[in-house]
Amino acid sequence: MKTIPLLAISFLVAILASAIGIISVQNAAPVALNFIFFKSIQMPVGLVLAMSVSAGLIGGALLPPLWHLSDSQGSRSKFQASSEDSDTATY
Repeated sequence: MKTIPLLAISFLVAILASAIGIISVQNAAPVALNFIFFKSIQMPVGLVLAMSVSAGLIGGALLPPLWHLSDSQGSRSKFQASSEDSDTATY
């Protein structure tokens, strides 16, 4: 059953790579990125798209385990109920 999700992800990455290739061939003019006061060097649109997609995929792969790690370390111990606070009675 793990084959179908992996196949779907493979198709999605292949379509994304194809779209980046097509867009970069059609838009070969170099661009510069501007952010507040910073300006990057001139680079092709395809390279900018490939770097953006790569950063998004890596960030999307790294953030969920980090969130799970931060949730499991400190937040659960704060909210542990003691046996005195329990609203169930034992008979």
